[in-house]
Amino acid sequence: MPRFSGFRAVRYAAEPYDTDPYELLIAPPYDVLSEAQAAGYRERHPHNITHLDLPVGPDRYTRAGELYRRWLADGVLVADEVPTLTIYRLRFRDATGSLRSIAGVVGGLEVVDEGTAPDSKGGVLPHERTTPKASTDRLDLTRATQANLSPVWGLSLSSGLTELLVEPAEPIAAVHDHDEFPDGVEHVIERITDPERIAAIAAIIAADDVLIADGHHRYGVARTYRDEVRSRTGRRDTAAEATLAFVSELVEDQLSVAAIHRLYRGVDLDQLRTALARCFELVPIGRPDQDTLSRMEADGFLTLITPDGAYALTPRPGAFDGMRRLDGLWLEHTFADVDAEVSYQHGVDEVLSAVESGAAAAGILIRPVSVAEIERTAREGLLMPPKSTFFTPKLKTGFVIRDLTD
Repeated sequence: MPRFSGFRAVRYAAEPYDTDPYELLIAPPYDVLSEAQAAGYRERHPHNITHLDLPVGPDRYTRAGELYRRWLADGVLVADEVPTLTIYRLRFRDATGSLRSIAGVVGGLEVVDEGTAPDSKGGVLPHERTTPKASTDRLDLTRATQANLSPVWGLSLSSGLTELLVEPAEPIAAVHDHDEFPDGVEHVIERITDPERIAAIAAIIAADDVLIADGHHRYGVARTYRDEVRSRTGRRDTAAEATLAFVSELVEDQLSVAAIHRLYRGVDLDQLRTALARCFELVPIGRPDQDTLSRMEADGFLTLITPDGAYALTPRPGAFDGMRRLDGLWLEHTFADVDAEVSYQHGVDEVLSAVESGAAAAGILIRPVSVAEIERTAREGLLMPPKSTFFTPKLKTGFVIRDLTD
């Protein structure tokens, strides 16, 4: 089972920011920000985390590393005096209007080797196949800063973690933002210094597998970086043996899982329709909107969007017998013989825009994966198709940094 441990977390110093709240210093994760959005966060404050996490220009990684060390030397960032864990609470209303509260803990999660069976990964399991990424951006940044800036999101399959996080700890920050939901999300950060409580939390997480919900690429980068450190130092006891991770319990009432829809390019629309007709009944419907997603879940259909209209895709009897109830898997089966470029998009409006503008030949709206299916897939050591789940809300970057120097 995976080791989970406290560490001397690096945080923004409290004193200089009495009048500059955390809202000016933190940012959404690097992989959800456009260039324009990232630039906007850099303009918020000269110490905003995007100056480190999304550097720009020539020698940007070298400069990010130099800036990180300067902030440490100048006291902009300070390390906790003792190893700590950090409780991270998120409170929000989801797309259905239901009030949700997620409680997780930020610490150092063991970096284990990649494998195909659960016992070969040391208890840290991917839950979906990942798409190849040619960019070495995160690896180059990690090498230059020698720090983990953005946490992986892990789901603990062990019961009892939520209960251990009920008691409040030392308040660090409380930020309310409107990045993802109309009513906003409250991000509450608390520091745990009690060694006994830290040990109890670590023991609960180590008692069962941890499923990577978000951050597969970051975890893979941590593995590469760990191997580089091992090769360079000959040691297996450095900070690189773990990576920054937020771990919450896999319980349905805490998780908000959205779908990631499909866009298809480089394919003839008639060929796409013919393939779909073998597995689905196509029924014309009106222009999709947010209410369409609710009807899809209630009535059991997917939605095809084309330049000439939208269609409800209802599975034909027997078309997917023996297959898991995953829309992404059904579409992979349906288009097994179709040569098309597939990309992924979160929002209904964005899918409509891509199709109507001609940027995509067609789009298909799919339904979110259930928490029960996520756990079943993990327990059976299986992988979902790429981009099967989109966990919300997103964790902010900048509340906790994990230094990798020894």
